[in-house]
Amino acid sequence: MKKFSFEKLEVWQDAKGLTHQIYKVTKDFPNEEKYGLVSQLRRAIISVTSNIAEGSSRMSPKDQAHFYHLAFSSLMEVLSQIIISFELGYITEEESFRIEISKIANKLNSLRKSSLNPVTK
Repeated sequence: MKKFSFEKLEVWQDAKGLTHQIYKVTKDFPNEEKYGLVSQLRRAIISVTSNIAEGSSRMSPKDQAHFYHLAFSSLMEVLSQIIISFELGYITEEESFRIEISKIANKLNSLRKSSLNPVTK
């Protein structure tokens, strides 16, 4: 089966893995958070993978960088919501999420910078 360019990106694969983790952990949130933090966290993490995919399909480096920046912004939204979820006692592993988010954030920044400053041979 043919893979699209975004599927080959390590940062997209990492974000997809984090998406699975977020979906799994939010299953145990209180019912009253179904339309609050659960919905917000899930939408934000899906936005990360979606913006990486959309950015990879853009032709101009400026457009690509814009979508990678949007993915980064959504990732920061996820981090904020993870911190709040931890403080409310809904999750116990804030540090493991923070480590994974930091790795993805660094890769997104590198991807954005490389799209704006392509190396020519």
